[in-house]
Amino acid sequence: MKEIYELADGFSIPKLGFGTYKLNGAHGTRMIEQALQVGYRLLDTAFNYENEGAVGRAIKNSSVARDQITVASKLPGRYHAYQDALTTIEESVSRLNLDYIDLYLIHWPNPKEDKYVEAWQALVDAQKTGLVRSIGVSNFLPEHINRLEKETGVLPVINQVELHPEFNQQAQREFDASKGIVTQAWSPLGRASKILQNETIQKIADKYDKSIAQIILRWEVQLNVLPIPKASHYLRQVDNFAIFDFELSKEDMEVINGLTKENGRTNDQDPAEYEEF
Repeated sequence: MKEIYELADGFSIPKLGFGTYKLNGAHGTRMIEQALQVGYRLLDTAFNYENEGAVGRAIKNSSVARDQITVASKLPGRYHAYQDALTTIEESVSRLNLDYIDLYLIHWPNPKEDKYVEAWQALVDAQKTGLVRSIGVSNFLPEHINRLEKETGVLPVINQVELHPEFNQQAQREFDASKGIVTQAWSPLGRASKILQNETIQKIADKYDKSIAQIILRWEVQLNVLPIPKASHYLRQVDNFAIFDFELSKEDMEVINGLTKENGRTNDQDPAEYEEF
């Protein structure tokens, strides 16, 4: 199995990334450096995580070449106005201490504010000037993506959404795929919730001699999803990364898919209503 996804804009991206939420300061920098040593080549941050500086420092300290690392960041809701968005992207590039960002996303659509199309146009223009390489969205529903396409003619290459065994996002995944969009999973392990004690997944893990986390991340990759688990402990980083040496059977995939719930979001953050600034 190839360990990269080909994006619609011609670039490629690793099938597994590393989430950096709450990895801040010197400690965060060390944990991110450690992840690069383990083998992760996609680092996911955001303006609102307040750790773009830590990510940039980890990249600088690392022995891994810059062109081997895919860096993703996200635009916060309070800066959706066109000029604010452009300035914020420039600020993200500066905070990361990089010449460009590989992947930049709108963090949430914030539909009540209704400025996400304006923000998207800023991302489109930032891409044209070379500030960012690929552009995408996070937490966007089909209605939001259809509107972006209708009003700008440009589709995102990535849509990062909450996705885990109790919320497998089948309809959203099918929509994204129909538009040539790769679905990325935040909270791929359910925010390290009770999913990691799930007896059904434990039985599958025992069969493959793998951990529950490895089974879940492998399930997501086989759904053509890109998970970005976060881990600060070395052994967990290693464990999460070791998912490319086995394959789940069709039957086991169906068993895990059967765990999904209609209201499976961990914090009830429905993008049709929820707003983040």
